[in-house]
Amino acid sequence: MEKGDFCISTIASSHVAVLLTIGVITIHVGRISYVIYRSSKPLHSKSSRSLSTLIVLGSGGHTAEMLNLLYVLQTRRLKRRYYVAAATDNMSLQKAHVFEDSLLGKEALEEAGGAEFMQIYRSREVGQSYITSVGTTLVAIAHALWLMIKIRPQVILCNGPGTCIPLCVIAFLFKVSL
Repeated sequence: MEKGDFCISTIASSHVAVLLTIGVITIHVGRISYVIYRSSKPLHSKSSRSLSTLIVLGSGGHTAEMLNLLYVLQTRRLKRRYYVAAATDNMSLQKAHVFEDSLLGKEALEEAGGAEFMQIYRSREVGQSYITSVGTTLVAIAHALWLMIKIRPQVILCNGPGTCIPLCVIAFLFKVSL
């Protein structure tokens, strides 16, 4: 291979990389602009219709905070509630079951549309290295995508646990109210 051919292929590949980078940035800026533009407008008129709601629970104090928030909200507007917790979190869904049972009686729960309880993969376990968390985050985003397509929530309630990151990424793409 001659020296001139190597320079031409290097220049061509660098131009392709620059064009791809510009394209990706343009798509992201366009999407962010669209979401900001749409967020400034009301989604619907104020009605008393019920909303399908995804509630993200986290380990530690996140679950208690979320259940306290739900206690003061108008839960009759959140007709269909989907509780999601990390697959390795054993206590959060149990607390959500107890909360739902105390909120409504068994018969009233079925009338109100009920609640479903699901688990999702964690983006990153406590103490996991950041390098390996890239792979687990991608798996969690794929699982979150499947979950969001299945549920199609109108509202997502989350208060910052790491479990909500993949769900919020997918919600941003689907334009769900956070």
